[in-house]
Amino acid sequence: MLPYPNIDPVAVSIGPLKVHWYGLMYIIGIGAAWLMARQRARQPGFPWSAKQIEDLIFYCAIGLMLGGRLGYILFYNFSAFLHDPMMIARVWEGGMSFHGGMLGAFAGMWVFARQVGCRFADVTDFIGPYVPLGLFTGRIGNFINGELWGKPADVPWAMVFPTGGPEPRHPSQLYEAFLEGVLLFVILQWYRRRQPPRTAVSGMFLLLYGVFRFLVEFVRLPDAHIGYLAFGWLTMGMVLSLPMILVGLLVLAHAYWRREPIAT
Repeated sequence: MLPYPNIDPVAVSIGPLKVHWYGLMYIIGIGAAWLMARQRARQPGFPWSAKQIEDLIFYCAIGLMLGGRLGYILFYNFSAFLHDPMMIARVWEGGMSFHGGMLGAFAGMWVFARQVGCRFADVTDFIGPYVPLGLFTGRIGNFINGELWGKPADVPWAMVFPTGGPEPRHPSQLYEAFLEGVLLFVILQWYRRRQPPRTAVSGMFLLLYGVFRFLVEFVRLPDAHIGYLAFGWLTMGMVLSLPMILVGLLVLAHAYWRREPIAT
C-alpha cells in the first residue's frame, strides 16, 4: 500500500483569497496546450497565425470551463443544483464533467472555424492531440482533492483516501491521468505525424478516450448519489463514453473511405 500524500487543496492563501490546486491544474493544462499549439503554428505553410491560435485556445478554454461545469450539473448532480443553484459557481469544490467540457470546447471550435472560414474538422484535428494535456492536469487536480477514488483494492499501489474510509482503494484518478493524459497524448502525437486523412485524428481521439474512460470505470466508484445505473457495474461515465466510442469508429471509417488530405 502507498501512502496518500494528503496535499492541501489550497495552493496559495492570501487573506480571504484562496487559490486551489484544482483550478491551477486547469490553467497549467490549458497553458501547456497553448504553448505547444503556438509552436506548431510556426511551421512553414501553417494556415493560421499565432494570434488565431490564441483565439482558438481562448474559445476552447471558455467552452471547456462552462461546458464542464454545466455537464457535471446536468449529468451528475442536477437534483442538488435544484436545491442549491449557487453550487454551479463553486468550482473549487470539484465537479467538472469531461463530456460536458468536450461539448463546450466543440462549441468554441465551431466559433473559431466560422471566424477563420475553415472546416470544423480541421480545427478538431488540430486541437485533439493537445487535449490530453488538460486531461492529465485535471486528473491530478482530482487526486489532490482526494475525490473520484476507486473501489477497495489489495494492489501494492492502493491508497487510503481521507474521504474514502479506512479501506485501501484504487487511485483511479492516477489511472485516468496516465491513460487519458500521458498515453493518449503520446499516441495522438505519433498518429498525427503519420499524416492520416482528414478527421481521422478526431476519430482516434474520440475512440481512445472513450475506451480508456470506459475501462477505468470498472475500478472507479460512481458518484454516491447516482450509484450504478444497471447490472451492478454500469456507470454514468460508461453510458457517456459509449457514444464517443461508436462515433469515433464511424469517423475513422469515414475518414479512410474519403481519404481527404489533412489540412493542418
